[in-house]
Amino acid sequence: QVQLAESGGGLVQPGGSLRLSCAASGSILIIYDMAWYRQPPGYKRELVARITRSGSTNYADSVKGRFTISRDNANTAYLQMNNLKPEDTAVYYCNADLHNGLRRNDYWGQGTQVTVSS
Repeated sequence: QVQLAESGGGLVQPGGSLRLSCAASGSILIIYDMAWYRQPPGYKRELVARITRSGSTNYADSVKGRFTISRDNANTAYLQMNNLKPEDTAVYYCNADLHNGLRRNDYWGQGTQVTVSS
């Protein structure tokens, strides 16, 4: 079994910062892409940022210059979020495209709430 454990969400004032973490564990042969998605209330889930195994990144236009995605060699991805705005309020989900030794598949974390409000 594979699990993605997210942490780091919470309540922050506009202009503040948060750092989300996503640790992948379990039966993992190789992790290809890791990504962060978010789902604001009443909206569909959307891609925030993605990082490939080689370190290439891409971002949603709405977060470029404010958010930074990174990953380490221990199957963990991070999302540094600076200059947060109320419209960043959402449940943030970690996603990993990985091979578990039997097959390649997409895995999701349980989500962590980020609320930006004064």
